[in-house]
Amino acid sequence: MPSRRTVLAATAGLAAAVTVGGQAHADDHRLRALISRMTMEEKVGQLFVMRVYGHSATAPDQADIDANLKEIGVRTAAELIARYRVGGVIYFTWAHNTRDPYQIAALSNGIQRASLQQPRGLPVLISTDQEHGIVTRVGEPATLFPGAMAVGAGRSPADARTLGRIAGAELRATGIRQDYAPVADVNVNPANPVIGVRSFGADPDAVASLVAAEVSGYQRAGVAATAKHFPGHGDTAVDSHYGFPVITHSREVWERLDATPFRAAIAAGIDSIMTAHIMVPALDDSGDPATLSHPILTGILRGRLGYDGVVVTDSLAMEGVRTKYGDDRVPVLALKAGVDQLLNPPSLDVAWNAVLGAVRDGELTEARLDESLLRILRLKSRLGLFDRPYVSRSGVTRTVGTAAHLRAADRIAERTTTLLVNEGGLLPLSRRTHGRLLVVGADPASPSGTTGPPTGVLAAAFTELGFTATALSTGTAPSAAVVAQAVAAARNADAVVVGTYNVTATGSQKTLVEQLTATGKPIVAIAVRNPYDVAQLPAVRAYLAAYSWTDVELRAAARVIAGRVAPRGRLPVPVQRADDPTRVLFPLGHGLSYKA
Repeated sequence: MPSRRTVLAATAGLAAAVTVGGQAHADDHRLRALISRMTMEEKVGQLFVMRVYGHSATAPDQADIDANLKEIGVRTAAELIARYRVGGVIYFTWAHNTRDPYQIAALSNGIQRASLQQPRGLPVLISTDQEHGIVTRVGEPATLFPGAMAVGAGRSPADARTLGRIAGAELRATGIRQDYAPVADVNVNPANPVIGVRSFGADPDAVASLVAAEVSGYQRAGVAATAKHFPGHGDTAVDSHYGFPVITHSREVWERLDATPFRAAIAAGIDSIMTAHIMVPALDDSGDPATLSHPILTGILRGRLGYDGVVVTDSLAMEGVRTKYGDDRVPVLALKAGVDQLLNPPSLDVAWNAVLGAVRDGELTEARLDESLLRILRLKSRLGLFDRPYVSRSGVTRTVGTAAHLRAADRIAERTTTLLVNEGGLLPLSRRTHGRLLVVGADPASPSGTTGPPTGVLAAAFTELGFTATALSTGTAPSAAVVAQAVAAARNADAVVVGTYNVTATGSQKTLVEQLTATGKPIVAIAVRNPYDVAQLPAVRAYLAAYSWTDVELRAAARVIAGRVAPRGRLPVPVQRADDPTRVLFPLGHGLSYKA
């Protein structure tokens, strides 16, 4: 690989010019000189952040070569860079980029080597979605933290800052320098299918505080944080992956609710902001998604909010941005709206050629491209990629999944578990009176890199705490036969712990819990995703919210149930009654503890 000296010489001391937070640099002329030497094809390529299959930049498995040829027309990440000169690469678990930390580091180095060996080669900004909780790309043995809504229940900016600092350090050690986190959406719609527990909560000021704290943690680690999804995706019942959400907030509501966390992120010096594929008529009544809206991205984000950092689109393969225009028009319109980075188009060849054609035809000016290139290169420089583009195995060993980091994650998780109901002081459970536990419930596919399944994780945690615990997976839609099996098994237990996952009024999860309750055995329920489940099951004597089914949150819930730690979490969202959604069952801030 090129030496550090070679890279430094090639980039002419660019890092010396850097300040923080995406603001003006004292030495932008050096970056502009670099841009002036680039070909138009290189400039267009730098605007794209693209997926690529494989664990290696040059020698992926044959199945990944086949997938790359089918979707991108190249065999490897190295060929992707050579053909399109992309400025960024995004890692996904399903693309087989994230097997283990050492492999990730080697892949990152291979990508950097492939790019820096090109004429006028530039370092690549490697990114991923490592939100923690239910959206996780780099799994164990990396440290996995509670997700955003759990952190919201913990109400601790210090914990959010610690999460960002540790998570950022571990990402940086593997060569990932841009994290698409934190989520700055304020989740005020219980039916939101795409944000939900990915949000810190429903209180815009609390969300703003935690967003700013997590951003500062990532900055300390030398990783670019990304506030998403501007102008705010928290009040929708439509998933923009599959449809086109419309946010009907008035301008006044948007200013008070949705804008607040983004203002805080900008004040904290956020490195990048991700757009949302949503329509907000109060901000732009053209019918365009925010990703393609000049009034929203340039008029509001850049103008009114004063943000001059990198703007990255959400994935351009999502349906929300493709409903109105073709895949050739979307990237051009995004750049005209004020976007800098174009993330993961469905066809890179179509998108790349469309942008190149728009410049040649005069629809986009070269000066407009240079404006985005300057922001992107500022960010790369600020992150130290011109000085130190490569990472080492020893850095992975020294940083990723250390005992101290794992302990920090466990302690943070313990401060997030929320006790919603505890009738008759059922909790904490005693090994003497409730030593035999049956653990049943939903076993949704574990978020990337966590061990799972949830019932097994809980049973193992209770066993370590001295209980005799048996796991029985009943699934998210248990059949009558499975319900009967669980009821029969409950007769041999002193208590039943059941994990619930998005319970509905007519679903068979509700039937399962009601029939288990009818046995007379004590039932302890854990909402392993949305805390709203508690409203559907009023007969349950003890109910907790864990906010995710990742191992770190489930183990913390087990310690709370066993009384090893007291519950300290408080609801970051209100829970409405199931029979009358206009009335609140548990208000924002509700949470019980154990009496001393």
